[in-house]
Amino acid sequence: MWNRRKEEEKPAPRPIAAQPAQPPPQPVKTQPAKETSPMSSVPIRPTESFDATRAGNAVLGKSVVVKGQILSREDLTIDGEVEGTIEMQEHRLTIGQNGKVRASVKAREVIVLGTLHGNVETGDRIDIRKEAKLVGDIRTARIVIEDGAYFKGNVDIVRVELSKPAAAASASKPSTAPPANSPVSTGPAMAAGVGEIKR
Repeated sequence: MWNRRKEEEKPAPRPIAAQPAQPPPQPVKTQPAKETSPMSSVPIRPTESFDATRAGNAVLGKSVVVKGQILSREDLTIDGEVEGTIEMQEHRLTIGQNGKVRASVKAREVIVLGTLHGNVETGDRIDIRKEAKLVGDIRTARIVIEDGAYFKGNVDIVRVELSKPAAAASASKPSTAPPANSPVSTGPAMAAGVGEIKR
């Protein structure tokens, strides 16, 4: 009897409704995070520290030794040792304070701060700075030798050729010289000239 009451007091089990089967959760595929830099609202400008005169300037450092021929299509600074020939007709050669060059040089412009043994031919100018040493012959249009520089050799100053437009303009001007068959003037200007004057 006592058992029946206990069974009656127990609640009846509820029927379990069939629930649709859920697929197991699949792992989410993530791509590696890309590094991004914060955007700046300031417009990008070229750096002001860029020096256009240094662009295209090759340098041979203190520990560089070259034996042979150097052909350069850009400005060159030599702080090491070079033996042979250097040709750079349209560019500047600078021999630094530590530079020791034993070569014949052809360049548009040469600046000597160190030592140069050899003949130099420049199209524009050569500049021998104080405490520099140059032994050799020079052929140039302009030369600067600072006080304190050492130079031993010959200097041949060449005239800069007239540019084509200037030469063409002078050729188109009427000639002031008398024609070949005309009588010769006997003015004071002709007396100073070389030749024979007939009266």
